[in-house]
Amino acid sequence: MGRQYGIVSSAMKLSTALIASFVFSIACAPVRPDQSALPGAQPTAALQEPTGHGSIGPAELARALQSVSAARMLQDVVRLSHPEFNGRQTGTPDDRRTALWVATLFHSLGLHPTGTEVLGPGDEPWAQTRPIPTVQIGEDTQLELTVGAAAIQARVGRDYLPVLDSPSVSLSAPVLFAGYGISDPASGLDEYEGLDVRNRIVLFLRGKPERYPQPVTQADKERVARAKGALAFLTLQGPVLSGYEARRGSSSAPVASYTLSPGDERPLPGCWISTEVGEQLLAIEGRTLREIQERLNGTLRPQSFASNALARLSWDSVRASGTLFNVLGLLTNDSVSAPSATDETLVIGAHRDHFGRQAGLLFAGADDNASGTAVILEVARALASTGIRFKRHILFISFSGEEQNLLGSRLYVRQPARPLGRTAAMINVDHVGIGNGRLTVGVTGVPKEIAVAAGNRTDIADKLDVFGFFPGGDHVPFKEADVPTLTVVSGGAHPHFHQASDQADTLQPDILEKAARYVLALAWDLAMRP
Repeated sequence: MGRQYGIVSSAMKLSTALIASFVFSIACAPVRPDQSALPGAQPTAALQEPTGHGSIGPAELARALQSVSAARMLQDVVRLSHPEFNGRQTGTPDDRRTALWVATLFHSLGLHPTGTEVLGPGDEPWAQTRPIPTVQIGEDTQLELTVGAAAIQARVGRDYLPVLDSPSVSLSAPVLFAGYGISDPASGLDEYEGLDVRNRIVLFLRGKPERYPQPVTQADKERVARAKGALAFLTLQGPVLSGYEARRGSSSAPVASYTLSPGDERPLPGCWISTEVGEQLLAIEGRTLREIQERLNGTLRPQSFASNALARLSWDSVRASGTLFNVLGLLTNDSVSAPSATDETLVIGAHRDHFGRQAGLLFAGADDNASGTAVILEVARALASTGIRFKRHILFISFSGEEQNLLGSRLYVRQPARPLGRTAAMINVDHVGIGNGRLTVGVTGVPKEIAVAAGNRTDIADKLDVFGFFPGGDHVPFKEADVPTLTVVSGGAHPHFHQASDQADTLQPDILEKAARYVLALAWDLAMRP
């Protein structure tokens, strides 16, 4: 049985499968108070709607909010995104080095080590680890596209980027356009029907038609293409954006990503191309990518065809074994370093990993997610410096592996340092350094009023957008384990998302400060309420 805060509506008692298929259509729909909780049983000590803070008055919170420093957070972002850390790829030596940096800061703040593996100051157990494979794309990469005598000159980073867990490849083959790359005859959409893709390179759009009801991932599309005999795939963002993509400001540029094929399956070689390159390719064929996508979205009828294009792909990828590092630091509500298992805990997390050095490019990951890491460090500083005994313990977690299907947060949920059944809520902070000046908050299992109240306490209620489940991120494994979650991101477009241009000099310090103050007020409320 799940757990809830607030009233459970019978309309929300949906099956897991229905929620999974429904999420794409409701992910960004505003939450009404009676829809903010997940189905399940009442927790032992349920959080109530805002009622004040007992003996701890607003002056203490005001002083803590005043202590938040945008300059200090920006320093942390600059440090984490510096070339010295090589883009913080999960499983590499830089994963351990950045974990050590975070553990050292946790130690300096007086947090208690809550991991299982020794790391850093005092040879104490700050880390939680697991072995993982790593992949690095070599510097010498090539994508050539030709249609008859016409050729498209493609430059890595700007026009294309190998999918980061692709195997080494050196091949030339004809290109076949397969719409969104979906093969689902049972639902009436099979974009491979009547096509022979053997020994071809398949080109498909990112995402899915909004009217198509089933969830679909890049790994699903890659698996279908591989099963049908394709040699490789190309993928791109279409010019017609879904509502969610438009709100998040999805870019036309190629983005860093993994296919993440399940188990030991070896993925096909894959490559992102820019929307502009895709449009050029189809224009030479006398077709328009926008018209094709609009027709497909409107009719759900395949628009696939064998093109006259030839693509040449070439790069090397190096596979190795590595270790993932989460870092865990606990702010206890008393003097003991090993609190009781019956005590409640609030979890505040952010992932610090990014994509490393790939295809000769440094993916520094300033907004995603050195910004979130800087925010939770600043919140830890502010809360620890108060000397206040909060009603709940507060566990700060620096996750790794988020970019690879949430490996770090899934590890924690499988092996929690504090009982999940006594975890009051999980706050996730992700890419909070760029945007339009607004904050977006996604909530599950928590009354909307709690999120709004924190906005009121930080004078940003008019710049706060509160929604339901936010797809993707380290809060997801907690939500799946019936822990209430709140996800905080900066609103508006993130134009450097998963690109090498995501550098510290693109961040907006005022947004960092706004996010940190909001998370601090939210954490204060959740840690203090009855």
